[in-house]
Amino acid sequence: MKKYVIGLDYGTDSVRAVLIDTKNGAELASSVSYYKRWKEGRFCSPEKNRFRQHPSDHIEGLEKTITEVVRQSGVQPEEIVSICIDTTGSSPLPVNHDGIALSLTPGFEENPNAMMVLWKDHTSILEAEEINTLARTWGGEDYTRFEGGIYSSEWFWAKILHINRVDEEVKNAAHSWMEHCDYITFLLSDHQDLKTFKRSRCAAGHKAMWHESWGGLPSEDFLNRLDPSLGQLRGRLYDKTYTSDEVAGHLNEEWAQKLGLTTSTVIAVGTFDAHSGAIGVKVEENTLVRIMGTSTCDIMVAPTEIIGDKTVKGICGQVDGSVIPGMAGLEAGQSAFGDVLAWFRDILMWPVNNMLQHSEIISPEQKAQLKEEFENNLIKNLTLEAEKIPVGEAIPVALDWVNGRRTPDANQELKAAISHLSLGTKAPHIFKALVNAICFGAKKIVDRFEEEGVSIHKVIGIGGVARKSPFIMQTLANVLDMPIIVAASDQAPALGAAIYAAVAAGVYPDVQEASRQMGSDFEAEYHPQPEQVQEYARLMQQYQQLADFTESVIKSPVKVLNLNRA
Repeated sequence: MKKYVIGLDYGTDSVRAVLIDTKNGAELASSVSYYKRWKEGRFCSPEKNRFRQHPSDHIEGLEKTITEVVRQSGVQPEEIVSICIDTTGSSPLPVNHDGIALSLTPGFEENPNAMMVLWKDHTSILEAEEINTLARTWGGEDYTRFEGGIYSSEWFWAKILHINRVDEEVKNAAHSWMEHCDYITFLLSDHQDLKTFKRSRCAAGHKAMWHESWGGLPSEDFLNRLDPSLGQLRGRLYDKTYTSDEVAGHLNEEWAQKLGLTTSTVIAVGTFDAHSGAIGVKVEENTLVRIMGTSTCDIMVAPTEIIGDKTVKGICGQVDGSVIPGMAGLEAGQSAFGDVLAWFRDILMWPVNNMLQHSEIISPEQKAQLKEEFENNLIKNLTLEAEKIPVGEAIPVALDWVNGRRTPDANQELKAAISHLSLGTKAPHIFKALVNAICFGAKKIVDRFEEEGVSIHKVIGIGGVARKSPFIMQTLANVLDMPIIVAASDQAPALGAAIYAAVAAGVYPDVQEASRQMGSDFEAEYHPQPEQVQEYARLMQQYQQLADFTESVIKSPVKVLNLNRA
C-alpha cells in the first residue's frame, strides 16, 4: 500500500496543509486558509502590543485545508497514515477541564484574554522582567539557563501571568493552558486525558523552561513566588514531554468523519514551525536554517555529547530533541524581519488608504484598482530603485527593533530608530536602510553563535522573503560574508511536519533518514561579493553605534537627557 502523510502548518496569518508521498517527499496537494477573524483585525490592539487569535479561525482552517488536499489528491483515506501539526510559538491558550478552548465556551466568546496569545503579543513585558529578576535572585535554580539566560515576554509563563493578573474570570475558569501545537494535536487525537496527553518537547523546552535536569517545569516554589496561581497551575500541566517522531494518538472518530479519513491515522506529537522547517530542508550540524517571514526563527542542531551542559548566552533556548531526537536544538531569531518592510509599506500607503478613498475625481472602481496596483507594486519598485543605489552612497542607518529584540539578548522594550536622514533622503534610501537593518540583525545572531563556540559553515534560507527577494538575500550574503542556499519548497515547515509524521507512522526508522529521503531540494545560491563585503562591514559598525546609543536611552533616559542639555 502506498503511504501518504499530511503536514499541517499554522502561520501568523493562515494555515496550510500539504499531502506528501512518503517515498520521495513529493507534494501531491496543498491548500491554504486565511484566518477570517484575524484578517478583520478582531481581538487585537497593535498600539498596546496585543495580538490574539480566536481558535475558531484555526479549527475552520484545519477542516478546510485537510479536506481540500484529500479531495485534490484523490488518494484513498486508508493510505493517509499520519498527520503532524506545527504552529507558531509561544502561542498559548487557556482551556477548561475537557481541553476545550475557553473562548469556545459560554461567556468567553468575545474575550481576547480567553483566546490564543499569539507569539508576537508583548503585553507581558513587565511579567517577563519579574521572571528574570526572580530567576537570578531567589537562591535556587536559574530556570532561564537553557533559555539563553533571558526569559521573553513572547513566551509561555510570562503571558499566562499577565492574563491571570488582568482578568480574574479567565484565571478562575482556565483549568489548564496549552501551546497551540499541543491544542490542535489534542483536538484531533483519540487520547483525551489532559494530564497524560503527550505535550511537545519543542514547545516546553524552548518556551516554558522545561528541562530534564530539574525534573521538568520550574518548581512549584519558584512559580508561587511569582504568583500562587502559577504554582497551582503547574500541577495541572505536565511532567514529561515528547519529541515529534512519537505517536500522540490516533485520529478520533469525530474528526475522522469531518475530514473523510480513518481512525487508524496516526497523530504525531506537535511542534513549532521553525523547528519542523529545519527538518524540511535537511538540517545538519554546523548549518544555520533561517525561516524568514514576518519575523525570523534561526535553528541549529548540535550533538548532545559535544554541547553538553554548555549554554549559549542570549538565544531562545537549547533543547534536547526539539529538532532531531538525540541532538540539541538551538533557537534564535528576530522579532521582526518582513514586518519591518511591511511597516514601511503601510506608512507609504497611508495616503492611498485614507485620502484616495475620499477623492471625488475618480470612480470607486478606479479607486479599488489604483489601491491594488499600489499594494502589488510598491515593494517591487522600491527594491528596483534601492538596488541602483551604490553601497557607498550616503543612506540612513536603521535598527530592526520595530517589534523589540528577540535575540541576541531578548529585550522587547527596545524600539527601532533611524539616523543620518537628510533632505536628499528618498523613500528608496530608507527602504535600503531597512533592508540593511534586518540583515545586520541577522549578523548579530550569527556572531553570537560563533562567539559561544557554535560554528556555522552553511546558511539555508526558507520562506517567502528567501524565495521572493534576491535583493535581500544578496545583501544578507554580503553582510554575513558567507554563502546562502535557498530551499525550493514553498512549504518547508509543513513538509518538515510531514516528515515527523512519516517517522511516527513507522515509515522511516528515524528523523534524519526521513529528512534525507523526503526533504526539500534547493533552488538558488547567493555568494558574498568581495567588493561589497568590506563596505557592509563599515555600515555594520554604524548600525552597532546606533544600537548601543538607542539601548542606552531606553535604559537611562534621564541620564541621556541631562547629557543632551549639557
